[in-house]
Amino acid sequence: MKLYYMPGACPLATHIVLEWIGEPYETQAVERKALKEPEFLALNPVGSVPVFVDGDLVLTQSSAILEYLAEKYPQAGLMPEDIHARAETRRWMGFVHSDLHKSFGLAFGKAAFSSESAVQDAIAAGGIAKARQLFAIIDKQLNGKDWITGTRSIVDPYLYTIIRWADALKVDLSDLPNVVAFRDRMNSDAAVKAALQAEGLQA
Repeated sequence: MKLYYMPGACPLATHIVLEWIGEPYETQAVERKALKEPEFLALNPVGSVPVFVDGDLVLTQSSAILEYLAEKYPQAGLMPEDIHARAETRRWMGFVHSDLHKSFGLAFGKAAFSSESAVQDAIAAGGIAKARQLFAIIDKQLNGKDWITGTRSIVDPYLYTIIRWADALKVDLSDLPNVVAFRDRMNSDAAVKAALQAEGLQA
């Protein structure tokens, strides 16, 4: 198994899951300019990470990779067996992947929408405002829980990765105590520490 990533980007979620699973894997950091080079485009024509290779299988999109790993290694307990619990896990994966991630896409990718700085700032601010609304929903969901669905799943490292983006952009989450507590628990997790260190994000 091999994971292509950029440090701190969404592949961090897969990196953490690979650590949780505990099976041998490789990683390869990819520079931004290399994303559009023919060698990488042969793996992912979109020119983005993550790319995950397992034998002849080449997967893109974090949600697909994470669910594949959960199903390949059920002993890790990252996807429930009960059909209702599985649906709930997929629901929150969709929320994080399609809604929360997208809001930060506006902040990080503002230059793609306009060349005018004032418009870019407005786009970024709109994305952050939407993210704040979504984090408030997550804070309620986390009330009384250590994990987003109540048990550890593939959703948690993805959520944690995006919380790190909020911290990087200095988005104030201090009024969301359950989100802050979740981040702190993940920060203290040995597998999370290992993935961060491997990506050069933690000494």
